[in-house]
Amino acid sequence: MKRRDFLAAGSAAPIFGNSLFNLAAAGHDTAADLPPLPFRDMVSGLKITEVKMVNPRRKKTWPEYTPAAGSWSTGGVEVANPMSIYPKYKPQRSLFMSDDMGPTAVQIITDKGVSGIGYGGPGASFVIEKHLTKLLLNEDPFNVERLWDIMWRSTLYYGRKGLVVHAISAVDNALWDVIGKALNTPVYQLLGGKTKDRIPGYCTGNDLEQHVEFGYTKLKLAVPYGPADGREGLQKNIELVERARNLLGPDGEIMLDCWMAFTEDYTYQFAEALEPYRVYWMEECLPPDDYPGFARLNQRITSTRIVTGEHEYTRYGFKLLQDYDAAKIWQPDMNWCGGLTELRRIAAMAAADDIPVILHGGWRGGGPQFIMATPNSPWCEMFMPPPGGPREVYELYEEENRITRGPEGIYMEPSDRPGFGWELDV
Repeated sequence: MKRRDFLAAGSAAPIFGNSLFNLAAAGHDTAADLPPLPFRDMVSGLKITEVKMVNPRRKKTWPEYTPAAGSWSTGGVEVANPMSIYPKYKPQRSLFMSDDMGPTAVQIITDKGVSGIGYGGPGASFVIEKHLTKLLLNEDPFNVERLWDIMWRSTLYYGRKGLVVHAISAVDNALWDVIGKALNTPVYQLLGGKTKDRIPGYCTGNDLEQHVEFGYTKLKLAVPYGPADGREGLQKNIELVERARNLLGPDGEIMLDCWMAFTEDYTYQFAEALEPYRVYWMEECLPPDDYPGFARLNQRITSTRIVTGEHEYTRYGFKLLQDYDAAKIWQPDMNWCGGLTELRRIAAMAAADDIPVILHGGWRGGGPQFIMATPNSPWCEMFMPPPGGPREVYELYEEENRITRGPEGIYMEPSDRPGFGWELDV
């Protein structure tokens, strides 16, 4: 297939449209039998000449400012977490989280001057610099599935999850950015084109008044307290949910981020107390490897949806969620789960069981391109700049995310520029 023929096909109609999901519905092994990528047999004429870690910056810089007093988004607040059982680390996550594990973004440069940027997760730089680079040099970046398999197989003896998959994710996403730029095509078009006109967004964070005033009708709250806080903490959690419901009215949606902090018993108790407030989902209540625990929650709790996947890795981890019937919604992170190549497989597996895929951190790292092209990915997670800034901050936020408003509140759209469409300096 010649480049001009591919571009003509892409402008006229989705290249493989919904066939990925029809295949899933037909009962095929979706992890192995995905339709071939439309550029798979192209000879790109490109060779990877350099792989380097970078700290990209927006071309349009946002004004710096001091957030309004009491802003949740300043980060100096308590949020329930796995370390809440230790008083020393309980007040805020920064007390126990890593300070700096190196850059999480990689730039792949080719011999024809086409380059791409991809985002991964913590620790990615060590694995890329010490191992993956030698596997990538002089390779054709269009061979994205082959290169994913090489990175995966070559790291099995020490990887499979965590920072190794964070590194694979960064490289894989950068390859997609290269391919999109080389073909002068946005990534969502490479994936089959638009499945929706615009993407409904929900906002995460506890600056609830700001988010509602901005126009969000879907809010995800960061639950402040967990089992270590007893009945008093449970009551404060309920009061936060009540506040959100009062602000939204009866029709808005409320989700809860529980960030691996709960026990099964606490989750049951909390879910029962929340029934009057119609909570849409409770997210990541347990440690991510507790598949039997999630399965029990998912079976027993009927007043809300049990969801998870933020800290899950590759199709193999999500196959365990599938086998255990552990979640109503899957929440992979494109920058952590194995990158866009692996996310295609995860989404196809989910579609076979009519499971929505709602990305963790959906607005960042190229996620909107995937959401736009994926029928069973209905919403995009968003964060807002904290309150108290100059008007220009929020105008740039709207411009960058292509914000519009409509029946579901806030909508966003991915860029139509080639690749992931970022405007970055490195």
